[in-house]
Amino acid sequence: MRIEFLGTGGFHPNERRHTTCLMVPEIGLILDCGTAGFRIAEHIETKTLDLLLSHAHLDHICGLTYLVTLPIIHNVEKMRLFGAQHVLDAVRDSLFSEAIFPVGPPFEFHTITPGDSIELANGTQIESFPLTTHPGGSIAYRFELDGQQIAYVTDTTVDGTYTDFIRGVDLLIHECYFPDSSSDWAETTGHTHSSTLAELAQSANVGRLVITHVDPLNLDDDPIGLDEFKKIYSNVTIADDGLTIDLSK
Repeated sequence: MRIEFLGTGGFHPNERRHTTCLMVPEIGLILDCGTAGFRIAEHIETKTLDLLLSHAHLDHICGLTYLVTLPIIHNVEKMRLFGAQHVLDAVRDSLFSEAIFPVGPPFEFHTITPGDSIELANGTQIESFPLTTHPGGSIAYRFELDGQQIAYVTDTTVDGTYTDFIRGVDLLIHECYFPDSSSDWAETTGHTHSSTLAELAQSANVGRLVITHVDPLNLDDDPIGLDEFKKIYSNVTIADDGLTIDLSK
């Protein structure tokens, strides 16, 4: 089974990264749907798509409008959208309001109370956890694929509340918007900076870390300072759009 990193940037797209969207094609799982959502169509392998939203900020939901043609062109029979109630309300009443988008939402809406467990169409169990330090809050997810535990955490500071939730995962996919030199901005905006994430990965005994949702104003190969990061935690990769992780290897 593989995880496709369709979009790996935050806030707005740039020439290197679209905004956040991950996909596990074999089970039709999609995590967030930013501007990279247009890439979903080329990876579809199932008749049902399950879309899990971390929160309702535009860089995580705007790509939902790109999916209205999937039932017609790609024979997708069902799209289920999971999120906190206020997030689903924002999608239904604002993003898909008649004044903004002239086609109604093609999704079944399923409310998550953070802490709930969700069952996907193929039977995969998804655990959820509330994150509170980003404006409006966010939801972290944890699940198992091919015998490996995976956690997806974005739009949060590292505040110690979710360490146990991710403890011992084989793969942690986590945002790191800022280097330590911008730690004041990280706290102000409710995002992660590099040393706090390195310390989290080390203390939670994470097998592997892949960094996503990086600052779109920085197009460098290393926007967070990997040399210093690796002094604390070494098994780390910064994702670019198009990265594929094959869990069978």
